[in-house]
Amino acid sequence: MAYNGEKLGAFIVPTGIGASIGGYAGDASMYARKFARKSKLIVNPNVVNAGGFSGITDNMLYVEGYSLDSFFKGEINLIPSCNNKIGIVYDRAIPNDVLNIHINTQNAVKTVYGVNLCEYEETDEDVGVKFYVTDDGISVGRVDNISTLENSCQCLIDKGCEAIAIVCMFDEPEGDNEDYSSGLGVDPVGGVEAIISHDISMKFKIPCAHSPAFEDYRIYPKLVNPKSASEYITPTFLPCILLGLSNAPKISTDLTKGINIKDLDYLVMAYDCLGSTPVFEAIKRNIKVYAVKENKTELNVTKDKLFPHSNIIEVETYDELLNLI
Repeated sequence: MAYNGEKLGAFIVPTGIGASIGGYAGDASMYARKFARKSKLIVNPNVVNAGGFSGITDNMLYVEGYSLDSFFKGEINLIPSCNNKIGIVYDRAIPNDVLNIHINTQNAVKTVYGVNLCEYEETDEDVGVKFYVTDDGISVGRVDNISTLENSCQCLIDKGCEAIAIVCMFDEPEGDNEDYSSGLGVDPVGGVEAIISHDISMKFKIPCAHSPAFEDYRIYPKLVNPKSASEYITPTFLPCILLGLSNAPKISTDLTKGINIKDLDYLVMAYDCLGSTPVFEAIKRNIKVYAVKENKTELNVTKDKLFPHSNIIEVETYDELLNLI
């Protein structure tokens, strides 16, 4: 099933579920980068996004969660692309000083990396993002005014943009979020970020990713866990999504072009988050699924609980799996 003579894998760590690896700030990147040296690799943004940094490489395909599910269902193909024309949508609720920092950031990324930023738009109304963590430890939330976001995306697409970066205003997390900064618990904003990107991907069939904006943009002065550190040394998380979207594959409903699910050789998942569309579809299509025991989440959905007779292969570590592949 090798694509153009090269193995093709998918390395997924869902956002907002407290994954011990990949549940923080780009902390799955070093593992994914090892796999990308051995095969072309589909990753969801959560794997490589790291605030002012990015774990993305030229051999990775950066695919948002809704589009990822559609790919696994065989509804779309992925067409490799580079230097996409990126449009940015800013929430009208973002204060002017915070907006200026983000515009300076986008210009810096454009200058240093040559990212093709073609336009940006402010929404006509506040987007109204709310987020919280459930008693079960899952990050969730809501968006009160998704239509104003969709309208701005449509304006950018009409101007020729091929990928959309979204920056919405978020309230400050309660307290200092000590669990997350200590490398424990859940990223509190990850769940609602997925809601935003899923909606835009579903409606426009275009690569997209979200970065939150906060009113307090001071650099955090305390020491934090290395897994969370990249988000505590930058006033904006915009760089990572711009770098990912720059080379994100285009989405095609023409299944004769680009990379199809039939080209996929293997899927890598955390040990106990197996109740997802990619896993269901991979099993159905006899694509190898690997569950990595060193990466555990808040979900506790394992092979034994859901697929006791499936061909899911459990391995201890990512390094062990890399040698196996």
